[in-house]
Amino acid sequence: MTLSAISPFSKSLAVAVLLASSAATAVWAQDATTPPATEAPPAEAADAAPTADAAADNGLSMGTEVGNDGLGSSYVQASFDAWEQRCIRTEDGSDPCQLYQLLKDTDGNAVAEFSMFNLPAGGQAVAGATVIVPLETLLTDNLLMAIDGTAPKVYPFTFCSTIGCISRIGFTAAEVEQFKKGAKAVLTIVPVVAPDQKVAVDLSLKGFTAGFAAVSATNP
Repeated sequence: MTLSAISPFSKSLAVAVLLASSAATAVWAQDATTPPATEAPPAEAADAAPTADAAADNGLSMGTEVGNDGLGSSYVQASFDAWEQRCIRTEDGSDPCQLYQLLKDTDGNAVAEFSMFNLPAGGQAVAGATVIVPLETLLTDNLLMAIDGTAPKVYPFTFCSTIGCISRIGFTAAEVEQFKKGAKAVLTIVPVVAPDQKVAVDLSLKGFTAGFAAVSATNP
């Protein structure tokens, strides 16, 4: 049971361009009744060459280069052992970040994605996480997670999309401390095709403390 590769959002834009034949003729063709001009000296011929301004005067657009500032695109800011600090480019440069890890099974197949981030002070949850699992997951069995062998907690799935099924999780300050001090967490899901079986994958906590501190600094 593997998770399909998650590709960035893509857009398909179709552009139809229509030029009236009469307008094109007015710009590019000479009037057949106009007497032929006498041959000009080379210098004068160069001066007579059409310019961009002249084309614009005839109602033609010469095009504008499109900038590529990458706004909204993601990038890896830093790596912390098993974790990556992934950020989103914004116009003012205050790029928000998350702590990311791709979870694989013992055969090296991608099974889930785990993204964690800090939350504003004042709530019961001081950190949040988004877990993405394959579409063929049995949703009624929910998601189980246990940190370093402690009793697992059950988390429901919120919704599914083309990239997979998503569970949104909140963590208390005590649970975040468990992440900082622990070695690994274990996430367990159940496949639809084999409801009597369970798929467990390890979430390494190596590098979590430094990574979470770096992410928190970008999300005040």
